[in-house]
Amino acid sequence: QLQLVQSGGGLVQPGGSLRLSCAASGFTLNYYAIHWFRQAPGKEREGVSCITSSGSYRNYAGSVKGRFTISRDNAKNTVYLQMNSLKPEDTAVYYCAADRRSLCSSWERRNEYDYWGQGTQVTFSS
Repeated sequence: QLQLVQSGGGLVQPGGSLRLSCAASGFTLNYYAIHWFRQAPGKEREGVSCITSSGSYRNYAGSVKGRFTISRDNAKNTVYLQMNSLKPEDTAVYYCAADRRSLCSSWERRNEYDYWGQGTQVTFSS
């Protein structure tokens, strides 16, 4: 079965860190750009970060720039999102998506992406 399998979400305190993983099953990620999105309760899904298939280019939403880092390990068929200095407004379900175009296309074209992960929850503890 061709799918993206996510892991790494959970409960975190403000200022804490989490690393999300997005692993491909049944296909290789080497030729895909990978995007991370998130969706907070009552809000639309928004783009967070993207990395090209080669890993040579990365981009970030302004709200996470300087705090989040996207990376990939093609040997492990996995992409990561390292999230530091987390804030309560980062609470959301996070999704990864694979785009066969290999470059970071506009997040407006999300309906054209090939695979989506199942989502992983990031929640703040008080």
